[in-house]
Amino acid sequence: MKHIVIIGGGIAGIETASALTDTGHWVTVIEKEAQVGGKLNNWSCLFPTFTPAEKIIDELQDKCRNKDFSILNKTEVRTIHRQNGKFSIETSNDHKLEADAIVVATGYELFDARRKEEYGYKIYDHVITSADLEELFKTGNDITVAEGKHPKRIAFVHCVGSRDEKSGNHYCSKVCCITSVKQAIELKKRLPEAEIYCFYMDLRMYGKHFEELYREAQEKYDIQFIRGRLSEASEKINKSLLIKSEDTLSGRPLKMNVDLLILLAGMEAGKGTAAASETCGIGCEESGFLKTTDSFLKSNFSEQEGIFLAGSCTAPMSVNDTILHARSAAMEVNGWLRSH
Repeated sequence: MKHIVIIGGGIAGIETASALTDTGHWVTVIEKEAQVGGKLNNWSCLFPTFTPAEKIIDELQDKCRNKDFSILNKTEVRTIHRQNGKFSIETSNDHKLEADAIVVATGYELFDARRKEEYGYKIYDHVITSADLEELFKTGNDITVAEGKHPKRIAFVHCVGSRDEKSGNHYCSKVCCITSVKQAIELKKRLPEAEIYCFYMDLRMYGKHFEELYREAQEKYDIQFIRGRLSEASEKINKSLLIKSEDTLSGRPLKMNVDLLILLAGMEAGKGTAAASETCGIGCEESGFLKTTDSFLKSNFSEQEGIFLAGSCTAPMSVNDTILHARSAAMEVNGWLRSH
C-alpha cells in the first residue's frame, strides 16, 4: 500500500482521493479550510442543468465518510523535501507525513472586481459580482435595490478579469458565459417583469447543453444579448447606474440606465497555487496557473517527478471538467506508483 498526500480538499482533491482509495492506496488530504468542497460551498445551483450544488457537496461528504482516507482540516503545507524516493511533508499544525506521491489540487481564486475601478464594484451600492448574486440565490434573500424595490432593468457584464490586458489576464475563464445565462434565467424566474441584458465580447458555449440553454434564455425568457464591452458605470442621484458601452455589431455607442449591474468575475490562480508552486518546486504558466508537462498526454504531470496536478490549479475548469481531471490524476498516480 502506497501513501499519497493531496494538497487541497475541494472537488478535485476529494475526487482524486476517492479514486485513489478505490485502487488500494492510503490517502491523506490537507485542506486549509474547516470543510471540504472549496468554492462549491458558496454556489446555489450548477449550469446547465440547475442541479443544486448541495447535492454535489453531499456526495463529496459521503465519499469522505465512506472511503478510507483521512483529512487534515485547517492545515497548510509548510515544507516538502524529497529523499530516497519519498516525500517528507511538514504542515502548519506540526504534522509530519511521508508520502510516495503528491497531488496538488489547490483550485483557483475569483478575480477581485475592485481592480476594475471603472465598473464601480464596492464603490456603488448596486454593482455586485456573479459570486455575490449566487450567494443571494443560495440564501434565498430577496433581490432589491433602492428603497427595497425590485430592479426593473439588470445588466450582466462578461469577461471581468478575463481576456483583459489591463487586468493582466489574457486567457478565457471558460465558465463566465454560461454562468451569465444560468443566472439571467434564475433572475427572470424571480423577477419576471425585469428587463435583463448581457454585454459580451464573444459567447463561448462550449459544453453539452450550453448552446441549448443560451437559446432558451432568449426564446423563453427574453434575455437580451448585446455584443459590446462596457467602458464605465456611474451612479446617479437615485442610486441607479448609467452604463456606457459600444454595440460592436452595429458600431454605435450605447448608454443605458440600469438598476443592478452584475460583474461576471473570472477565475485566476490564487495564493494557494503560488505557494504550492514554491513549496513543491513546480513551475507556473504565464497566467499563474501550474504548468503541466504536456497539455495532451500528460495534463496531470508536473515538472517534478512524483508530484501530480488535479483540477483548476492548472487552468479554469467547470465542475464537470474538474471531476474528470481529478479522476484522470488518480489514474496517472496509480500507474506511476505501480511502475516505481
